[in-house]
Amino acid sequence: MTTLSRKDSHRMTLGLAVVVAAWGAAVIAGARTGFFAGLYMPMIAVIVAATIAIPTLIYFSSPRLKAYADGIGHGPILLFHTWRIPAALAFFWYGLQGELPTAFWALAGTGDLIAGSYAAYLMLQPERSRNHLSFHLFGFADFVVAVGTGLTFTLLQDPRMAPIATLPMALIPLWGVGISGVTHLVAFDMLRRGVGRSPAMSRSTVLSA
Repeated sequence: MTTLSRKDSHRMTLGLAVVVAAWGAAVIAGARTGFFAGLYMPMIAVIVAATIAIPTLIYFSSPRLKAYADGIGHGPILLFHTWRIPAALAFFWYGLQGELPTAFWALAGTGDLIAGSYAAYLMLQPERSRNHLSFHLFGFADFVVAVGTGLTFTLLQDPRMAPIATLPMALIPLWGVGISGVTHLVAFDMLRRGVGRSPAMSRSTVLSA
C-alpha cells in the first residue's frame, strides 16, 4: 500500500492547486477572447467530457494520487461541492431572463442548489455521522441530469446555450463540472475501499468492487 509523507502530501496539494488554478485561468482566457464562443457548439461538450475522463484515468492509474486522496479524506471534497450553491444562483439568474433553455436551468439549478446545500449541511455534522455515500449518490445523479440535459441542448445547437461559452457561466461547465465529476468518482472509489466510511454504514451499502 502506497503512503505519502507529510512533505510529499504538501507538495501534491500545491501541485494540484496550481493545476486547478491554471485550468480555471485557461477557461477565463478562452471565454474572454471568444475562443469558446467561436467553437462549433458540440465541441464544448467534448471538452467537458475530456475534463472528466482524463483526470479520472490519471487518478485510477496513480497509487500516489489514491494515497493522497485517502490522506485528505472526504472533508475537502464536501467543501469544494458547496460551489454548487452560487452555480445554482447563476443558473436561476440567466434562466429567469430567458437566456438558457428552461429544462436545462431548472434541472441544473435546482439540483445544484440541493447538492451544494447538502454538502454544506454535512460539513457541519460530526465526522462520524456524515453520510458521504448519500451525498455523492445524489450529487452524481444531479451531475448526470444536468450534464445530460446541457449536452442535449448543446448537440441540438440551441442558441440559448450561448452563455455557457462566456463568463461567468463558462466556469460552470468548463471548470466546475469537470472537477465535480472527478471528485464524485474519486469519493466513490474511496468509499468502495472503506476510506472515510461512517461506522453506521454497512459494507453492503457501499459500491462493490
